[in-house]
Amino acid sequence: MSQPDPVTDPADPRLADYTGLTDVELRRRREPAEGLFIAEGEKVIRRALAAGYRMRSMLLTPKWLTVMADVIAEADAPVHVVEPALAEQVTGYHVHRGALASMAREPLPAAAELLAGARRVAVFEDIVDHANIGAAFRNAAALGVDAVLLTPRCADPFYRRSVKVSMGAVFQVPWTRLESWPGSIETFRSAGFTVAALCLSERAITLDELAARDDERLALVFGTEGDGIADGTLAAVDAHVRIPMDAGVDSLNVAAASAVAFYATRPRVS
Repeated sequence: MSQPDPVTDPADPRLADYTGLTDVELRRRREPAEGLFIAEGEKVIRRALAAGYRMRSMLLTPKWLTVMADVIAEADAPVHVVEPALAEQVTGYHVHRGALASMAREPLPAAAELLAGARRVAVFEDIVDHANIGAAFRNAAALGVDAVLLTPRCADPFYRRSVKVSMGAVFQVPWTRLESWPGSIETFRSAGFTVAALCLSERAITLDELAARDDERLALVFGTEGDGIADGTLAAVDAHVRIPMDAGVDSLNVAAASAVAFYATRPRVS
């Protein structure tokens, strides 16, 4: 059991993991390099622990000591207690949830390892918005996607905003980052996957048509905000797929599109 330890100095080195949480560029570089990520809020912290991630430390405001008492009792890591004003000074924002934890990352698996037992996977290409990544992971967890694969330039699913928007679903879905793209498409084909890109193109079939095929193994590719999927990727995939639209709308937000596609293409129950 960890003994909660009051901290009153914002420059205390024990709080180093929590400094500058609103500095996206700094945290995006620092967290993977140092092998950590930040879990915010009671539910997210509990889900990270339940998924097997090791806690490095916890930062709580006093009113959360009772709520998190069972977590503290089982924690093998320092628990720092700070007043709300000091928490805001350290992190850079008002920590209204009152509970933060610094967690240790695990090494990412190889893509082939994730594909080995999967039937439905998602590939996110160069999506840089952390909220979209978090929402898409939540969709994947809810709608039966077996794994998520990210292209090299994609946003970090373990960045604080991604984790928060996903409500901890980023801990539930196995994921990894591809070493190259679209060259890695051959890895999917070797594992028996049909690779289908969600896009607007003249050769696109409808999502209903794709779902009716009920491919045994299917990888759905979603492109970046604005520009969509790169031309090189579109040339390399097996199929182009569009979601039929009404009212003059040509496309959906990438997270919304992923939810529609995941549901429509879920494996049939035999």
